[in-house]
Amino acid sequence: MKGTAIVWYRNDLRVQDHQSLFLATHSHQRVITYYTFDPTHYQTTSWGFKKTEKYRAQFLIETVRALQKELEALNITLVIGQKSPRVELPNLINQWNATHVYLQKEWTSEEQNTLREVQKNCVESVVFSEHYDQFLFHPSDIPFEIQQLPEVFTQFRKQCEAKASVRPLILEVQCMPKENILSERYSTPSLYDLGLDNPSQDSRTAFPFKGGTQAGKERMQYYGWESKKLSYYKKTRNGLLGKDYSSKYSAWLANGSLSPRTIYWDLMDYERNVEKNQSTYWLFFELVWRDYFKYISLKHRNYIFYLGGIKDRDYAWKNDTQTVLQWIEGQTAEPFVNANMLELKNTGWMSNRGRQNVASYLTKNLHMDWRIGAAYFEAMLIDYDVHSNYGNWMYVAGVGNDPRDRKFNISLQAQRYDSKGAYQKKWLQNTLFS
Repeated sequence: MKGTAIVWYRNDLRVQDHQSLFLATHSHQRVITYYTFDPTHYQTTSWGFKKTEKYRAQFLIETVRALQKELEALNITLVIGQKSPRVELPNLINQWNATHVYLQKEWTSEEQNTLREVQKNCVESVVFSEHYDQFLFHPSDIPFEIQQLPEVFTQFRKQCEAKASVRPLILEVQCMPKENILSERYSTPSLYDLGLDNPSQDSRTAFPFKGGTQAGKERMQYYGWESKKLSYYKKTRNGLLGKDYSSKYSAWLANGSLSPRTIYWDLMDYERNVEKNQSTYWLFFELVWRDYFKYISLKHRNYIFYLGGIKDRDYAWKNDTQTVLQWIEGQTAEPFVNANMLELKNTGWMSNRGRQNVASYLTKNLHMDWRIGAAYFEAMLIDYDVHSNYGNWMYVAGVGNDPRDRKFNISLQAQRYDSKGAYQKKWLQNTLFS
């Protein structure tokens, strides 16, 4: 057994099905875990929004607290910081004479720059062991080289279904001896500490859930095994009202408190023991979409953040503060857009159908720079995931992977998905609704 290892948590906030934690506990005499509420993640960006707002921050705090308890049961300390890892982590490595740092592999620019700064501030002998641990299909198992990845989702999906397989869950983490636990117990910051307001719980929310792996598993248990809502997912997934029109798994997937493999293998059990139909397939289909946007990001790197997107298209985008503010505040000419934007503002959640409509309206009707919308979603969404967020915004804006470059007819969408106006009335109840 080697010396001391640190597991550096980022968007992989779980104990189970965790490659880094498994390797560290099986290879080292001492294991310490680390997560920091990096202050740069709570600053105001150049777009004028907080990088992380109160809804996602609250869900994250709950997740880290839950993770801490799970790790303590394994005699592993979670060190919780509030400084940049560029400085804090090298200091911890030196303090504990750690020889190895295990972490999930990331490839977007901010995460890569942070890792390089951390490595620069460490002695060269420290080994950084990175693992792709956020995919459904591991990069080594897909039937493409990354640079030959198809630019159309259907081609990717069909090839992966035919030629790739999902790996089994990673084995259980090794429980460490009691002397492994540190004497100090670390606390999570409050929202006030992060410069954020406390969110009020809006009774209308479609996402009344807590953060953490256990809460995610309880949702899986309810949505699948108890209520059997999973068997109707394809029929209800375009819903707008209530917590059960969709799985809501995305929030736990986004911060890694549930792995996609965990959901997949639970889905396979459900299909064997309860029912296999179009709806169960469609949940798998959505997991593959999530993978696809991660692979598009892996292929195109920082181009997913560029104005022209991965297609390098030159549109006449606008940037008008008042127009964007009206969109944010739900004061546009489209009641359906307004209702969805008010839901986001008041709960940190919006349905998939709503997201497509408000994004199409901002980009195709108002012709605003799509990156403004992406930045606002980054701030507000509980289930923000960098790859899915920017992948979807590029797609809707016509600079990504949509081969047809569609524009939503908002009025027709409202008639189709909110034919009786119940959703709009719920969110526009204090405004003039017609």
